Amino acid sequence: MNSDQSLDQSLENLLDTPSADQELFELLRIQSVSTDSTRVPEMERTANWLQHKLSSLGFEAAVEATAGHPVVFAQKIVSSDKPTVLIYGHYDVQPEDPLEEWISAPFEPTVRGDRVYARGATDDKGQLYAHVRGVQLLQELGDLPCNIKFLLEGEEEMGSPNLGAYISANATRLAADVIVISDGSRFDTDIPSITYGVRGLTYLEVHVQGADRDLHSGVYGGAAPNPINALAQIIAQLHDEQGRVAVPGFYDDVQPLSPEERAAWATLPHDDAVWAASIGVSELIGEVGYTALEKTWGRPTLDCNGIWGGFQGEGSKTVIPAKAGAKISCRLVANQDENKIYSLLEAYIPTLAPKGVKVTVKPHHHGTAMVMDLSSPYFAAAERATERAFGVKPVFIRTGGSIPIALALKTALKCEIIFLDLGVNADNLHSPNESFSLKDYHRGILASAYVFQEIGKLGKNL
Repeated sequence: MNSDQSLDQSLENLLDTPSADQELFELLRIQSVSTDSTRVPEMERTANWLQHKLSSLGFEAAVEATAGHPVVFAQKIVSSDKPTVLIYGHYDVQPEDPLEEWISAPFEPTVRGDRVYARGATDDKGQLYAHVRGVQLLQELGDLPCNIKFLLEGEEEMGSPNLGAYISANATRLAADVIVISDGSRFDTDIPSITYGVRGLTYLEVHVQGADRDLHSGVYGGAAPNPINALAQIIAQLHDEQGRVAVPGFYDDVQPLSPEERAAWATLPHDDAVWAASIGVSELIGEVGYTALEKTWGRPTLDCNGIWGGFQGEGSKTVIPAKAGAKISCRLVANQDENKIYSLLEAYIPTLAPKGVKVTVKPHHHGTAMVMDLSSPYFAAAERATERAFGVKPVFIRTGGSIPIALALKTALKCEIIFLDLGVNADNLHSPNESFSLKDYHRGILASAYVFQEIGKLGKNL
């Protein structure tokens, strides 16, 4: 048995303890919904919980204020001659709505089969805590193989509005050789992956105003403008018959997929029909000429995420509403500028409105698309670590999701980012009955420990 195999066995033996699961369950019980102002005490409680845990592992750990929810920063520097890894994660979670669709209470972790069900189980408490436990495993065997820092924020689910300023002000303290982020889904249940590209994001609201009050649909119907009808017309015109976004200039800066990349993705074990069936639809839609993987990883999108207006209660109320609105997001790809895309939408959407209504476009949060350099030795280290943990070589993929703060970290710290995703899409992140496979959680702990080991072998200042 070689030294790595011996170490692997030692780590697996240490992992065979219920404490790793119970600590995660304790963390999942805290209702850290960042967008809910009534849960500010829960946000503070979560930050303090993480700070206490990291302090118990010998880290210099502190809860640090921002203009919004606090940041947890922790570090353990074992040697100036060893590389430094910065782990980024977020402790805030999505709102639990719609509550009636949960089988068990969203903030009472419930194990059914191999899975723990709770809000935040996979996004992102389970994944970030795998790194905390990975550190703990290594320390139980001896010294850490590299310097480790944690940056855990509480505002990712609301677009990280205050973390950019924190990163700029603390770039020296955050300095690292490589950043590791686990906040997404790998390729498939039995196929680990390393993500080398994320899409950007432009998020906005469209407000349509008609009359100065709700109107009786019998008295005014057929003559007064209807904001819901107007909004439906606007949304219907945002795509053409080929599934392309119809906003002028939207595709001007899109970096095309290379033939090599398309060929590589075509070799992955993916079937569009099976994928459609897995989400309960009979057929996939979207831009003509691209596979589902190409549409979701390498092409930009525009989607309506929410719509409102008029009477929503039980029974009937015959009114023409005074106003209606929609939330719209665009997932962007390399070379697209999120601010430029917002400006294009802000200018174009009002031109689609029928007569008699006023349209206002309002911005929300943005994020920049990123594609990493696969020739970096840190990706080779992550590949070796992932294979040790999962017993299978990982595939290299992009993801359709966005991590808005990633570019700010990469720019400020001038180092590469490894997206080591530990969950799967079946975890229902952002949906009712979110869950995390305990097997994946345990493999994630091992993958984390192995990543630190493999990076430690690379030495300092590559």
